[in-house]
Amino acid sequence: MIRNRSDYKYYLNADAHCLYTKKPSFLVKAKDDIWRYERVLRKCEYLLNTNKFPHPLMNPLYFYNKIKLRKLGYKLGFSISENTFEEGLSIVHYGSIIVNPNAKIGKNCRIHSGVNIGSGARGEGVPTIGNNVYIGPGAKIFGNIIIGDDIVIGANAVVNKSFIGGTIAGVPAHKVSESTSDDIIKRNEW
Repeated sequence: MIRNRSDYKYYLNADAHCLYTKKPSFLVKAKDDIWRYERVLRKCEYLLNTNKFPHPLMNPLYFYNKIKLRKLGYKLGFSISENTFEEGLSIVHYGSIIVNPNAKIGKNCRIHSGVNIGSGARGEGVPTIGNNVYIGPGAKIFGNIIIGDDIVIGANAVVNKSFIGGTIAGVPAHKVSESTSDDIIKRNEW
């Protein structure tokens, strides 16, 4: 969680490190809508967590950035609330990504389009996802479950029960191998 200005800068650097395979130029970053979205998301988190107003929406800077986040979210198809992802967020493509505001996702998460992370059918709890997790395109993760560290969630998997490690795929999801996300995601370890 971003609690001060140095945390804010750290999160931005970690996100950029995990998003890009090599150090991007200023122009590449300026034209990249996904990077703009991640920057505004982190700015909203910073302003929300360091708010000194009685209500967050009374802070004009937060209000402005929240509107900017919503507009970019509509354009890109993202619906991600503040304080759901730890540092190292890497959104790979434009497309529908919906994350429940109560979900908690750890460090260095690589997430593709078509992903839905939400509550169960009766609104019973939301997922808690560990560090260094790769979430493939079209994955659906829901319910009061725990996904451990270094897990790979395959494309179009429907995950409705907890897993500790390995690669999971299928409908409903099941463990298909012992492989971890070591070779798939870029970790923020500097």
